[in-house]
Amino acid sequence: MRSLIADDEADSRARLIRMLGSHPEITVIGEALDGLDAVEKIEKLKPDLLFLDIEMPGLTGFDVLRSIPPELPVPLVIFVTGYDQHALAAFDANALAYLLKPVEPERLAIAVERARRLDASTGEREEEKERILRATRVAPEALRHIVCRKHGRYLLVPVDQILWFQVQDGIVRAKTVGDSLWVNYQLAELESRLPLDLFFRARREVLVNLSLVKEIRPYFRSSFLLVMSDTASTEIAVSERQARPLRQRLPGL
Repeated sequence: MRSLIADDEADSRARLIRMLGSHPEITVIGEALDGLDAVEKIEKLKPDLLFLDIEMPGLTGFDVLRSIPPELPVPLVIFVTGYDQHALAAFDANALAYLLKPVEPERLAIAVERARRLDASTGEREEEKERILRATRVAPEALRHIVCRKHGRYLLVPVDQILWFQVQDGIVRAKTVGDSLWVNYQLAELESRLPLDLFFRARREVLVNLSLVKEIRPYFRSSFLLVMSDTASTEIAVSERQARPLRQRLPGL
């Protein structure tokens, strides 16, 4: 099985690679140094199996799984981490196994054998991957960073730097002060996972960061225009339906 190791600790990656040398069914095709690097390597290498740390800079292991573009094949997953409090969450995510650092050879052998069996059965492999994807959508944590793309590159952008998200030609784009990027999330998913004190659904296709609104102006039929803090002072119209929720969010409006 073509395998990718994602862990921000170089010593942990090196030790796991040495241990996997005893398992000829595993071929390590790459290493990822953090969560964003993991997303990039998954797209580039398309591994069959992912050894995934949970606590990594920028994106957690669970965030990595949620950030895999929908058109990509989802690898089988074995979590490897030093934090045993994540065990329940890992099992809830239907990972093949949860391996606590330092990894024990016996536990690794059991996890690798289960991965081998699943990989050999197309039906079971696909069911396992679907369970992993479903579990990552249940009670997800609030997003603090957004994985964005531009010109084939991944960028990790703090949510408080994004002025608004907008659906354009079926693609969700994130607008920052100096750039326009596209994201893999649906707008409804962003709305449910972004900090409630920051973002507001101005209209069906636009989600606005209220902390980066420079000015609010009266608009058609008792609605409002939101003047954003970008250099163009972009005006975003609030739909009539959303005018009342905006007043509730901003008392005195």
